[in-house]
Amino acid sequence: MEIVQIQEAAGGRRGGMKTSSSSRFSRICVYCGSSPGKNPSYQVAAMELGEELVSRNIDLVYGGGSIGLMGLISQVVYHGGRHVLGVIPKTLMPRELTGETVGEVRAVSGMHQRKAEMARHADAFIALPGGYGTLEELLEIITWAQLGIHDKPVGLLNVDGYYNSLLAFMDKAVDEGFVTPAARNIIVSAQTAQELMCKLEVRKHVTTQFANFYFINNCHFHP
Repeated sequence: MEIVQIQEAAGGRRGGMKTSSSSRFSRICVYCGSSPGKNPSYQVAAMELGEELVSRNIDLVYGGGSIGLMGLISQVVYHGGRHVLGVIPKTLMPRELTGETVGEVRAVSGMHQRKAEMARHADAFIALPGGYGTLEELLEIITWAQLGIHDKPVGLLNVDGYYNSLLAFMDKAVDEGFVTPAARNIIVSAQTAQELMCKLEVRKHVTTQFANFYFINNCHFHP
C-alpha cells in the first residue's frame, strides 16, 4: 500500500511550515494506529492534524512509532519545527521503529508506563483512527477524566465516520444508564482537524473558567 508522501504536507524540510497562531495548549498527545489504514483519508487526516498542531505552535506527544499514522504525524510536526516526544515500550521498538525516527524517543519498561508518561506531558488528547491499542488508550484517558484524575480535554478525529459506531455506543450507554450525560460530554468529536482543534480550544477555555468559578465560590480563595 502506498502511503501519502509527507513532503507534500510538511514542505519536505525541518521548519518548512509557516506558523500562524497561538494556542491554549503547549503539547498534545495523539493516539493513532501503527498502520496507515486502507483509506488514504486516514493518512491525509494525520498529516492535516500535524499541520494544525504546527500552525498553533503545539508540540506532539505520541506512541513513538515510525510507521503508520504515528510515523506520518510525527514527521509532519517535526519537519514543521515543533518538538516531538515519542514514548515507546522497549518490547515494541523492533516492531514499531523502522527506518528513521524523529524528535525525542523515550523508551519505557511497559505499556502502563507509556500511557502514564504520555498523559503526564500532555495538555490535551486526540485520537485518530487506529485499532485496539488506540481505542484502549482513548477509553482509559476518558475514564481518568471521569474519575477526576485529570481535567484535560479529550478529542476524537472522526475521519470519514470511522468512529460513528463508537459514538453510537457511548450514546447507547447513556440511554441505558451506564454512562452519565456529563461523562459522555468528556469527549468532543469532529470530522476535520481544524474543527476539532477549535472545539478543544473552547473546551479548554470553558474548563478553565469553570475551575476558576468553582474555586472562588467554594474554596474561598482566588486561584
